[in-house]
Amino acid sequence: MPDSTEDFPGEFTDVAATRNAYDEVADLYADIFRHQLDGQPLDRAMLAVFAELVADNASGPVADLGCGPGRVTAHLATLGAQVFGIDLSPRMIALARAEFPHLSFDQGSLERLPIGNEELGGIVAWYSLIHIPPDRIPQVLDEFYRVLADKGHVLLAFQTADLSDAVEAFDHKVTRAYRWAPKRLARLLTDAGFTVNARMVREPGADERFGQAYLLASKVR
Repeated sequence: MPDSTEDFPGEFTDVAATRNAYDEVADLYADIFRHQLDGQPLDRAMLAVFAELVADNASGPVADLGCGPGRVTAHLATLGAQVFGIDLSPRMIALARAEFPHLSFDQGSLERLPIGNEELGGIVAWYSLIHIPPDRIPQVLDEFYRVLADKGHVLLAFQTADLSDAVEAFDHKVTRAYRWAPKRLARLLTDAGFTVNARMVREPGADERFGQAYLLASKVR
């Protein structure tokens, strides 16, 4: 195991690198992406379906994991979700709290969630799994399964790989990241105990280099 860092004892050193990288760009990132969802109707549609499913199940609050400056958290709140955000970057959390003071945001790691067993009705990981090395994704999905209540829902968003069953590193503008073939990540969700209910892939937008993918899954024992 790599050397641990001080912020979360026992965490991998790449986690600290990701946190530091996002701290450095947090203000610019918040400005660039503040209104991004306004021009992405398919993304909003996936979030709306997720919010409706969680509301129908009424099994607990929603965690926006890797929430950044809180734009998706706030959007889910407008859809009626009881939602809070968690992010590695303290600067991102500070920005989220300042812009959305009516919502709750806390610092934390996706690999060690500060959440009890089966407390959540829903999880959104909106482009937040992409910075975790592929060999650790199964453990992260196990952690998602642990904190999600029975019949709860998970929504993942990520960039697509070029090959049909691949995971590929790419030069993300903030820090190292990975693109996934949807069927490969869907298989890992299934291995973790989830049922994959829907998947969507859309073509890249004008300011995007890759296709964008979305997986919607549920925990059904």
